[in-house]
Amino acid sequence: MHTEGDIWVCRSCENEESRNSKAEAAMETRDGQRDDGAPAVADATQSSDETMQEPCPTEDCDSDRAYYEILPKPGGSYEVRLFTCVECGHKWRES
Repeated sequence: MHTEGDIWVCRSCENEESRNSKAEAAMETRDGQRDDGAPAVADATQSSDETMQEPCPTEDCDSDRAYYEILPKPGGSYEVRLFTCVECGHKWRES
């Protein structure tokens, strides 16, 4: 959760709650917390050795190999896998 003015907003589901100064004063924080940033992203678009068997959805392409990238969604609770066909370059998302 993070604050936006006088409300708390969840980064994952965007739920909003009004801020309560008494409740916030009673909250405990942990020393040493830090933001390590977004997790590393696997990017295999630069090397043909890093492909996987994934058929291209394009009707005119018979390729069964694709480069892939794994990207974190905001909030870090899910990942999205993006594919790029090694033959035609078509891009699509894992369904």
